[in-house]
Amino acid sequence: MKKTFILFTISLLSFTFQAQPSMITPPYLQKGDTVAILATARKHIVKSMQPTISLLESWGLNVVIGKSIGLEKNQLAGNDKERAADLQEQLDNPNIKAIWCARGGYGTVRVIDLIDFTQFKKNPKWVVGFSDVTVLHNHLNTMGYKSIHGIMPINLSKATQAAIESLRLSLFGQPLQYAIDAHPMNRIGTATGELVGGNLSILYSVLGSPSAIDCKDKILYIEDLDEYLYHIDRMMMNLKRNGCLESLKGIIVGSMTDMKDNDIPWGKNALEIVQDVTKNLNIPVIFNFPAGHIHDNRALILGNTVTIDITENCSTVVFEK
Repeated sequence: MKKTFILFTISLLSFTFQAQPSMITPPYLQKGDTVAILATARKHIVKSMQPTISLLESWGLNVVIGKSIGLEKNQLAGNDKERAADLQEQLDNPNIKAIWCARGGYGTVRVIDLIDFTQFKKNPKWVVGFSDVTVLHNHLNTMGYKSIHGIMPINLSKATQAAIESLRLSLFGQPLQYAIDAHPMNRIGTATGELVGGNLSILYSVLGSPSAIDCKDKILYIEDLDEYLYHIDRMMMNLKRNGCLESLKGIIVGSMTDMKDNDIPWGKNALEIVQDVTKNLNIPVIFNFPAGHIHDNRALILGNTVTIDITENCSTVVFEK
């Protein structure tokens, strides 16, 4: 009887482990759907939104321009209440099927705690952007929803066709996979797990908050812009000391753009810093993946299960449906 009970307990624990809830995928877009464009952070003062509107219309989509576009409060797109109200309106509107953040900068963290996600949970929708929008990506991840790390209207004029097409594929639920050239710093191997992450500075800044992601058994994507090299080391060490690295299945390192150094050099570039902090992890790592603050900013569906396969000749990232 005791043996039977032990076997039953093991079986129950196995079932409980396998039955963990999966991430929720918002409905993929269809022709005729409506996308809202708004600003959660820095102001987006442009003469015309027509290039963005034209792109979305060429995909068969309708466009709503949020009230935060054109607002100005010093660096920000209006004050916190105005930006939060615009985001809340678009989240609550069941006719809006995706929200495309116009630009990053700073400011999303100032509105995230003003948002009520009750209606969003009833009608989930895609949230798209990168950089400071990582606050939203991480917060949605903690709630169990996927989102898209990709180009924004502010970058559209310089974005590569490959980056634009990857966003379209992501929004419309088409197969998404990448094959990129090998990088000499890559760590060879294969791993499958949920993709999380975004801008390293934002990941660092929300640790300890309700928006902090759980990295256990995940594949972590990171990128950054315009940071001092010792800051990169500081942030990576913080992730390490918080236990965010030791339980990962893999790492994807995107662009580390326009890094700065002090008069006395730090001694390593950004990729070497990441390599140094993660050198004792027995997991595959892709370096220099085409995503982040670059023109060729390929879309990544955060919260989606991905398989990374790194060989001496090539690295692939395949998103499961």
